[in-house]
Amino acid sequence: MSGQNGNGKTNGSAPRVGVYVCHCGINIAGKVDCESVAEFARNLPDVVVARDYKFMCSDPGQELIQDDIREHKLNRVVVASCSPLMHENTFRKACADAGLNPFYFQMANIREHVSWVTKEKDEADKKAKALVAAAVHRVRFHSALEKKRVDVHPDVVVVGGGISGIHAALTMANAGKHVYLIEREPTIGGHMAKFDKTFPTLDCSACILTPKMSDVKNHPNITLWSYSEVVNVDGFAGNFKVQVKRKPRYVIEENCIGCLQCVEECVFKNARFDDEFNENLGKRKPIYMPFPQATPPVVLIDPTQCLRFTKGKCASKCAEACEKNAIDFDQKEKIEEVECGAIILSTGFKTFDAERIPQYGYKKYANVYTSLELERLVNAAGPTSGEIKLRNGSTPQSVGIVHCVGSRDQKTNAYCSRVCCMYSLKLAHLVKERTGAEVYNFYIDMRTPGKGYEEFYDRLLEEGNHFIRGRVAEVTDWAMSPEEQGKLVIRVEDTLIGVPRRIPVDMVVLSVGLEAHDDADDVRRMFGISCSKQGWFTERHPKLAPVSTATDGVFLAGACQGPKDIPDCVAQAGAAAAEALALVDKGFVELEPNTASINADLCCGCRTCVSMCPYSAIKVDETQDGEKSIINEALCKGCGTCVAACPSGAISQNLFTDEQIFEEIEGVLSYV
Repeated sequence: MSGQNGNGKTNGSAPRVGVYVCHCGINIAGKVDCESVAEFARNLPDVVVARDYKFMCSDPGQELIQDDIREHKLNRVVVASCSPLMHENTFRKACADAGLNPFYFQMANIREHVSWVTKEKDEADKKAKALVAAAVHRVRFHSALEKKRVDVHPDVVVVGGGISGIHAALTMANAGKHVYLIEREPTIGGHMAKFDKTFPTLDCSACILTPKMSDVKNHPNITLWSYSEVVNVDGFAGNFKVQVKRKPRYVIEENCIGCLQCVEECVFKNARFDDEFNENLGKRKPIYMPFPQATPPVVLIDPTQCLRFTKGKCASKCAEACEKNAIDFDQKEKIEEVECGAIILSTGFKTFDAERIPQYGYKKYANVYTSLELERLVNAAGPTSGEIKLRNGSTPQSVGIVHCVGSRDQKTNAYCSRVCCMYSLKLAHLVKERTGAEVYNFYIDMRTPGKGYEEFYDRLLEEGNHFIRGRVAEVTDWAMSPEEQGKLVIRVEDTLIGVPRRIPVDMVVLSVGLEAHDDADDVRRMFGISCSKQGWFTERHPKLAPVSTATDGVFLAGACQGPKDIPDCVAQAGAAAAEALALVDKGFVELEPNTASINADLCCGCRTCVSMCPYSAIKVDETQDGEKSIINEALCKGCGTCVAACPSGAISQNLFTDEQIFEEIEGVLSYV
């Protein structure tokens, strides 16, 4: 491609600029006089042709640009239309197809920056002309640039082994890619592994999930690392290096066959420690397997409870009982490093801590449960083998289910957690089915927007469940009448009939919302992505790039991006897998040329740019002239932070040179 000298000429020839003003239907033309803007542009320096057209991004609009490039020998193009985020690549490609270097193109945003935000038409016209003038002045000093290609590593890392991570890993593994699935818990399965049924079809959760967990374990293209955490990520799209901390199980995974003989022979004859998988409703031993279908089916030892670690002495009957010699008390934590081309984050969510709303009595009254605790009670593999029991062992005759605990509340989380209404209805059905109890649902609004969801709600109405519309004020054991004696009383204003009510029940279930993990901020920093103020990982664009992130090559799947149900998690996991496959299958990534570069002769090695770079693209190298900063073009995103921060003026950036910026300012100031 041709180059450009310092006075805006291309190989000795003067710039020949074409300007194109888009009506964007009425998005721009409804406020801006596009014809007058085009007429104004014809008199700008080096402008050869200026036109307005209803939709420049359409095929006829692009063909108009290409025809003019050929006919008028244009070597610069300016399009005044919408945001560059939408169509900059569209017009660059149109220029390239006509034989013009795509970086001789400049875009002026007269939709978001003018027509959508300016009240008066005269002011809108004036501002549109100023932006077009700025673009014309600037584009005259553009130079020919080329994108660079970098090879892509074919492997993929999936972080998080819930249903989203499982589905994404299997999708890519079935496509022939090698996948590292990393889960920080001892087993994959996530929250779905704790459920008994799934709404609205009431399918057995284990029957759906367990085969997929087994597929992960047995798939030749999947390396499963459970009880492991990512501790560091380096590199860039196509070439990431991921360091993984593998915590010791004190059991050799390759030797363990999951026979549980070691658990039987443990010196603790009775389980006495809280069982985390069963929401602390049951007990386990220091050596245990989280649940019967755990994957991998390998036991682990809790060093905070095992006498070998806490007291320094133990009969070690577990080791004696193991015929495979799988027990290894000397096992140490180790760091593994893997290379990959793409990363999928599917780290999931945590449930809201109901203790944060003390008036609901969680942990104060014995028979106030969270919804996840009830999920374990109704599960056949749970602590009560599927029987719903009160703390005293009796069966509840009346149950109150309080919706929106930690959701749709300005004091906790203003957002809707999306799943609470439906899982509350599911639990109401299961409670009534198992116990025959009177079930009361206390809701703010019933939200059933999915396939078959409204029909499931109608089914609950037909089954005789009670629905009381109103936010619960308090759960108390203070009785005001004989029928309230020995009961938990739910105080609520029934907004449908307009009166306050007191509902005595035996059991209260708090339908807790979904929240981001506490370490979400640390995770997003590690992977170079962003998150919302609530801690949910942020997608690049909510509509056009819902699974991509600000870091190329890192994708989102499931409830780490926001509350969602199982079908939506699986769908998003498939989308993330497709994006990752598209990246690694291509075999290379193209790097945008709007990167920064450092003049080593001017660099003083002060390291200001190193600390300022948000993408960790700058490092310091030792040369014979001392320390000098260098920029990794593959990591640089062209944000310009280092350019502005450099006290020596040693850093410049393609497409944002001083000359181009000064000319752009000159263009604005000359025509306002």
